Amino acid sequence: MRIRAFAGAGILTALCLVPGPGAAAQAQGSSRASGTFDVQLAPQTVADTALTASLSRLSLDKQFRGELEGTSKGEMLAAGTGVEGSAGYVAIERVSGTLHGRRGTFVLQHSGTMTRGAPELRITVVPDSGTDELAGLAGTMMITIADGKHFYDFEYTLTKTP
Repeated sequence: MRIRAFAGAGILTALCLVPGPGAAAQAQGSSRASGTFDVQLAPQTVADTALTASLSRLSLDKQFRGELEGTSKGEMLAAGTGVEGSAGYVAIERVSGTLHGRRGTFVLQHSGTMTRGAPELRITVVPDSGTDELAGLAGTMMITIADGKHFYDFEYTLTKTP
């Protein structure tokens, strides 16, 4: 059970404490949005119960505040190992709201690994997932957790689509 708990919410927390792609210098022509978010993680049933010792599945429910205002819903699948500090997770979440006043939806894809305590996290906008005024959205997001509060830093571009 310890591995399951670590692989689920624990890896997400550990990976969010490290600067990711959004911490790099802002790319030419890109914009940046930042703010806070609340997240609710709820354990879900893993399809194959024989795998529950090493896999966990969680639903994500977020509320974003700041230059990105909105909500998201998604799912996370995480895996723990027998080696302390090694785990991984993937997640997909659909964000709905406004980004610097532009309304629409887009999808974020997460990929996180921790190798014996060394974390790596990448969160990117799924190509061509933007809708309405967010069509043509591309970018990366970094999330950090400090004093129990969640923060996002979203570096993005918004181009017209054909």
